Amino acid sequence: MAAAQGGDRLAYERVLGESVALIRAAARRQGVGVDQLDDVVQETLITVHRVRHTYDPARSYDAWLSAIASRRAVDALRSQGRRGRHELHDEFAYDNHADTDDVAAAAEREQEARRLRDAIATLPPGQREAVEQLGLKERSLAEASADTGRQTGALKVNLHRAMKALRARFHGES
Repeated sequence: MAAAQGGDRLAYERVLGESVALIRAAARRQGVGVDQLDDVVQETLITVHRVRHTYDPARSYDAWLSAIASRRAVDALRSQGRRGRHELHDEFAYDNHADTDDVAAAAEREQEARRLRDAIATLPPGQREAVEQLGLKERSLAEASADTGRQTGALKVNLHRAMKALRARFHGES
């Protein structure tokens, strides 16, 4: 870095290139995730470029760089924490709450729902009743037993058999 401060361009490029591993290590020690490491490296290198004149050749370059990298890592973690409270990162939510303008997705969901209703209708009566009570109406075993007059064990067996039959129909499983 001392040679880079003196104007040696090749030394500057070499020191920046060799600094990446140290920056990554400092960021990982701070708890930065793999998905953010490259961002922290870039921010650290930009900071090093801006403040390179503050490096004292009498002191350790690694310690100077580690201090900068640690600060950029903390900045990244703070930024992630602020975004985390405002942004939604839930794949289930994305899949089940598509944009209202997405007509194709809505049509596909309706078609899948229709296929499922048709498949449930073809089940034997005991299995269909178990699916309707326990799955679609989300009743407890006790409530479904009281509503249908069937034993909870029979409802469980019928639900299991129905789910197995539906899986086989839609996914080719046995």
